[in-house]
Amino acid sequence: MAQPSIHPDMQAKMRIGRAEFITLAAALMALNALAIDIMLPALQQIGAALDVVEENDRQFVISAYLIGFGGGQLIYGPLTDRFGRRGPLLFGLALYILAASAAIFAPSFTVLLGLRMIQGLGAAATRVIAVSAIRDVFGGRQMAEVLSMVMMVFMAIPVIAPSLGQLVMMFGAWPEIFMLMAGLAFAIAVWAYLRLPETLDEADRRPLVFSTVLQGFRYVVTSRVALFYTLATTAIFGALFGFINSAQQIYVDIYGMGDLFPILFAVGAGLMALSSFTNSRFVGRFGMRRLSHTALVTFIAINALWFVISLAGPVPFPLFFLLFSASMFMFGWIGPNFNSIAMEPLGHVAGTAAAVQGFTTTLGGALLGAMIGQAFDGTLTPLAGGYFIVSTVGLIFVLIAERGKLFQVVNPAV
Repeated sequence: MAQPSIHPDMQAKMRIGRAEFITLAAALMALNALAIDIMLPALQQIGAALDVVEENDRQFVISAYLIGFGGGQLIYGPLTDRFGRRGPLLFGLALYILAASAAIFAPSFTVLLGLRMIQGLGAAATRVIAVSAIRDVFGGRQMAEVLSMVMMVFMAIPVIAPSLGQLVMMFGAWPEIFMLMAGLAFAIAVWAYLRLPETLDEADRRPLVFSTVLQGFRYVVTSRVALFYTLATTAIFGALFGFINSAQQIYVDIYGMGDLFPILFAVGAGLMALSSFTNSRFVGRFGMRRLSHTALVTFIAINALWFVISLAGPVPFPLFFLLFSASMFMFGWIGPNFNSIAMEPLGHVAGTAAAVQGFTTTLGGALLGAMIGQAFDGTLTPLAGGYFIVSTVGLIFVLIAERGKLFQVVNPAV
C-alpha cells in the first residue's frame, strides 16, 4: 500500500514530516481515550475519599467528562472554521490541563464532577481539530488511510490505560492520576505549539455566526441515511459507555477480580481493536452495509442470550466473559462502518457538520450509558438488558435508514 503523502498545497507550510504529523494527531486523540479509561481503577478510592455514599454515583466521574466532551465538539466546529486549527486546539489543551490540575485538589465530589466536565470540554478540541487538520492536509484515500492509523492508536489506549491507572495507584492515590494526565497533555501541547502548522487556508475560513451551527445540523437531519445511522451509532455507543460506567463494579464487586480488573478490561478493549483491524481487511470485500448489518444482528442475538441467562440467576464468570467478548468483537464491526455510512451522503461539508455528528453520538451515547450504569443493582441483568434494548433500537434506526432492507449493496464502494 502506498504511504499517504502530504497535499502539495500544504507541503510548503508543513514544519513536520508525514510520520510526525500522524503521530501528533494520534497523540491528540489518545488524550481523550486516556482521560476516560485511566480513571476506572480509581473510582472506588475516589468515592471513599470524597464521601460518595451511593456506589453508582461514582460512575458520574466518567459521565461528566463525556458530557463535556460531547457538548464541546459543537463549540469547536465553528471556532476552528473561523480561527483556524492551532488557536482553538491550544486553548482546548490549556483547558484540559487546568481542569486536570485543579482536580488534584478537588474538595468535594461535586467540584470534581464540574472539573471533569471542563476537562472533557477541553478534550473536545483534540478530536475535532485532529480530524479537521488531517482533512486539510490529506485528501481522498490518503485521508482515510491516515484516519485509520490514528484510530488504531485511539483503540489501543483502552488496552493500557486502566493498567496505567492501577500502576499509578500502587505508588500513590487518585490525585496522581490527574497529575499524570495534566503532565502528558502539557507535553503534547508544547509539541503541537512548536511543530504543528496552521493547516486551514485563510481563504477557507468561515464567519463565526450561529447559522453555521444550524447549517451543520441541517446537513445531518435532512439526510435520512445520515440522520438515522447517526442515531443508530448513538444507541450502540450507549451500550459501550454503559459498560465503561459499570465495568469496575462488575469485575470487582460481582466477580471479585480486584487487581485483575485492568487486565480483563484490556482484553475487551483489545478485542475491539482486533475487530476494527479485521473490519479494515474485510470491508473492501463485503462492503460496509453487509458487514455492519451482519454484526448488528449477531450483536442483538448475543445480547438477547446474555439477558435471558442473567434473568435466570448469577452468571458464571467464564460464561459472562465469553458472551461479553463476543459482543464487543461485533461492536468493532458496527461502530466504524455506521459512522462511515452516516458521513457518506454529507459529501465535502464543513467541519461543523462532522462536529454536530460527533456531538450527537458522544453526548447521546453518554446519556444512554449513564442510564444503563445507574441501573446497576449488583447483578448483570441491567447491563445485559441495556445492551439488548439499545442494540434493538439501533436496528430500528438502521431499518428506517435503509427503508426496511438490510444487507443492500448501494454501490460497490459501500
